[in-house]
Parts: sequence; C-alpha cells; structure tokens
Amino acid sequence: MLLAASEGGGFHAPGLEEFYPPAVLFAGTPFELNRIMIIRILVSLLLVLLFVWLLRNPKLVPGRGQSIAEMVLDFVRKGIAYDMLGKKDGDRFFPLIAVIFLSVFALNITGIIPFLNISSNANIGMPLVMALVAYVVMIGAGIKAQGGGQYIKSQLFPAGVPKAMYILVTPIEAVSTFVARPLSLTLRLTFNMLVGHLLLVLCFAATQYFVVELGGAWAAFGALTFIGGFAFTLFEILVAILQAYIFALLTAAYIQLSVSHDH
Repeated sequence: MLLAASEGGGFHAPGLEEFYPPAVLFAGTPFELNRIMIIRILVSLLLVLLFVWLLRNPKLVPGRGQSIAEMVLDFVRKGIAYDMLGKKDGDRFFPLIAVIFLSVFALNITGIIPFLNISSNANIGMPLVMALVAYVVMIGAGIKAQGGGQYIKSQLFPAGVPKAMYILVTPIEAVSTFVARPLSLTLRLTFNMLVGHLLLVLCFAATQYFVVELGGAWAAFGALTFIGGFAFTLFEILVAILQAYIFALLTAAYIQLSVSHDH
C-alpha cells in the first residue's frame, strides 16, 4: 500500500491503520469485516475452489492442472511430513501440514498482489491462530502416543540427564515446549511478513514522492527506488514460499518431538 503524501511535500510513516484497517462491510454489527478479514476469506475460498477444480476429475495420467496440484501435495507429503514423521505418522498428520503450508503461502503472497497489497500474516492474528492449532495438535498427539503423565515427563524430564540437573533443565524445557514453540511460530511469520510489507511500502512510496511530488531531476531517484521495490517484490515471493515451508516444517518437528518416546 502506498503511503499518502503529506500536504506540501514529504510522506508520513505507516500508522496502525495500515495493519488494523477500519471495517468496510457490515460496520457496526457483530459481523463487520475489514480489508484484512476480506482478504483472508477470499484467499480461503480461492484455495478451496482451486484445488477442487484441479482435482475435480483425477486421472491415472494426470493433466497439467492435476500434475501441479499433485506436485505441491507430494512435496509437502514427502519433503516435510515423511522426512520429519516417517510414513505412518506422516500420513496421519499430512492433512494438517498441507493445510498449514498452503494457507501460509496463500496468505503471504497477497502482499504482492495488486489491489490487495498486504499479507494478512503481517497482522499477528492469523499466525497466532495457526500456531495455536499446531500447538493443540502437538500436545494432543503426544498425550495420545504416550499418555498424559508420560508425555509431561518426557517433555520436562529428558532422558539421559542427571537427576541433579533437572532443577535447571526442567524449567527450560517447560518454557521451550509450552511457551517458546507457539510463540516462535507466531512471531517468526508475523515479523517476516511485516518487515517485507514495510520495505515495499517505503520503496514505492519513495518512488511516488520523487516522481510525482518532486519531479524533474528527482525522477532518477524515483527510478532507483522503483527498481529496489521490484527487487524486494521478487524477494517477497521467495520469503512467502520459505516461510510457508518453515512453518509447516516446524509444526511437523514439534509433533515428532511430542510423539517420540525418546525425547
């Protein structure tokens, strides 16, 4: 989103309204929706409809659309789920990991799509929800695999550690397992997408300022900031994919640590 130019020159820094926009639909009702919420709904619907369309008539010899869908899902299944959890547990948790990977990527990529221009993952709400889902599944999987008492014991009292060291190790393990994991998932995704959004805002806002507000010889600086903005746009595509991969990979890793009897 381009920054608005101030009256008489210059531009102001992005404020909270950039990330907490006012309601644009159903304002004043319990169902009010702001711009970020609408983007989330549109992306979710598009993702569901896209995969329904691509896999609506699966064939033994897949066409182009089916091949793309299968390639993405196969990457998540073998490159993340199987690598981290093995085939048995990988198949069990593959639906969750696939949904997380695709959702994070789709919500990330909206940051470079014209007229959307912001990733809803730059707002902490959606990353927090996905991290909490991963957190609940992680704990539930551990309790189901080991039993409640054994699961708590395996997480707080790691095997092979001298008992005298538990006075130091156990608090660290408690914070690491039950606080740091969901917090790190949330903040890593939020901050990466937030910083990317701000970089694009600053580059293209500077382009507008140099070219439109100042003009003349300053337009050369506008060309440089535009090139920088274009380069950061390409980089944001890489970041969108990488953050989706990292979020899904860490989710699988945390589940593996929970279901493993040898912590």
